[in-house]
Amino acid sequence: MSHYRYKAIDADGRHCSGRMEALNIADLEARLKRNGLDLILANSAARPFSTFLQGWRFPASRAPRRERIDFCFHLEQLLRAGVPIREALTDLRDSTGHSGFRDVIGNLIEALEAGQTLSQALQRHQAIFDPVFVHLVHAGEISGRLPEVLENLGAALKWEDEISAQAKRGLLYPVFSAVLVLGASTFLLIYLVPQLQVFLKNMGQTLPMSARVLFFISDALRQYWPFLLGLPLFILFCVAAALRFDAGARRTFDRMSLRVPLFGAIRKKIVFSRFAAVFALLYASGIPVLEAVRVTQNTVGSLTVRGALEEVETMIADGHGIAAAFQRVGLFPPLVIRMLKVGENTGALDDALNNVRYFYNRDVRDAVEKMQTMAGPALIVVLGLILGWIMLSVIGPIYDAIAGVRF
Repeated sequence: MSHYRYKAIDADGRHCSGRMEALNIADLEARLKRNGLDLILANSAARPFSTFLQGWRFPASRAPRRERIDFCFHLEQLLRAGVPIREALTDLRDSTGHSGFRDVIGNLIEALEAGQTLSQALQRHQAIFDPVFVHLVHAGEISGRLPEVLENLGAALKWEDEISAQAKRGLLYPVFSAVLVLGASTFLLIYLVPQLQVFLKNMGQTLPMSARVLFFISDALRQYWPFLLGLPLFILFCVAAALRFDAGARRTFDRMSLRVPLFGAIRKKIVFSRFAAVFALLYASGIPVLEAVRVTQNTVGSLTVRGALEEVETMIADGHGIAAAFQRVGLFPPLVIRMLKVGENTGALDDALNNVRYFYNRDVRDAVEKMQTMAGPALIVVLGLILGWIMLSVIGPIYDAIAGVRF
């Protein structure tokens, strides 16, 4: 398959452009024709750089989460209205403004015309539609509850979008404050401190230890700034390479990240909330417990929790109860175990897991808000301490030098 950039026109005379894979120009024209587009111009395109980056585990999705939310919502509404799935996808393709996602929907339509089911067509785009999405759509097709499944998927994607947006808002002010603290400290050490250092040396004053340490840091920063700037980048590169090629390093890093004060607790709650939400969706859609546990392993976003779920899958397959298997792993908190026991005894496992999701969602929101509230004052205190140390280290010797001058 070759990549082509194309310009085309639809039935209403509107121009559009995008990128598509095809065997040749004739195949590209036929593909566009099936999508209701007439080819105007096509040029061979280089292999997308994102394809190369996939090998380094960077996000490969060409469609934002908002596009997938709209996909679930519009497809659900059209299917509830009795519109055939192919026509619903055609309407969705014509209404979307994201060129990459429009091409994906066009490929879905082609797969449906070739006799594939929607879940089989979605499986060809795993960079956009993860295994949970595909499994749930497949379960909805078998049970005849595809609109309900799409509604649940849309709600789950909205929750992920809200958590992501809230986390970004929570980190924005601390990051800005940290940059401000670092910038102010660097300015003082590079510009102000050297001038005061020359003044004190000319006065012949004996410097205290704090001043000598301060001047040493200032000299090192001015003389070795390329090394000091490149060292963090080199360390980040080494860590990224280790995480890319060493499975043991990935497991160690993941395990340590769950133990970091404050941030580790928030991440752990997000992981457990995602586990509960996905498990509840799969179970409510009629997917067997073993398969639900297996699919959930790829979605929790933590290698530590994934390993625990693999142990749970093995124990359930050996005949242990669901709650007993989760309890024997020793990783999941009492709230999860308690709700699993209640759900297993009442037969409403999905409702019990939805309760877990609700509790952790609330805790995550509260934790992010508290972090955002505390980060600003904490960084202001840090800035004050740094500035105070610099001023005291310099002003003290200056005061002693002036006091020793006889008029």
